[in-house]
Amino acid sequence: MRRKDREITDMNQILDIAERAKILHLGLMDDDGYPYIVPLNYGFETADGSLIFYMHSAKEGHKLDLIRRNAKVCVELECGTELVPGGDIPCRYGLTYASVVGWGTAEIVEDEQEKVRGLKLLMKNQTGRDFEMDGRMASAVEVLKAVVPRFTAKARRK
Repeated sequence: MRRKDREITDMNQILDIAERAKILHLGLMDDDGYPYIVPLNYGFETADGSLIFYMHSAKEGHKLDLIRRNAKVCVELECGTELVPGGDIPCRYGLTYASVVGWGTAEIVEDEQEKVRGLKLLMKNQTGRDFEMDGRMASAVEVLKAVVPRFTAKARRK
């Protein structure tokens, strides 16, 4: 990381960013050699030092096809964005933010209980509420799981 003064290494602060952010940008590799990035709602948990993100999707589509062909992903989250004014000098303008970028692998979750857990985590992160879910609800969508063992975080504060 170039800006060590902005680096965040404390896991509690990283989890705070993941809780405050509401959109995960999922980066996949398209067949034409270009990255394919899609914004998604998500829920998350941690295990064995990895961030684990759950997202939902329609039952078919381009991102599912790409994950089936190449499971490698990059994820990005950000929150706390606010303009830092610079008056009449354009180069003095900036933006506050906190962000997490990570690299890992994605899969389409097949296990019904894990799909339900992933959807519950998603709803908790998006709404702050716990919802009851069942297999019938989970069967209406695909649930994606991204296991991200390598990640960095940084912030620019006021």
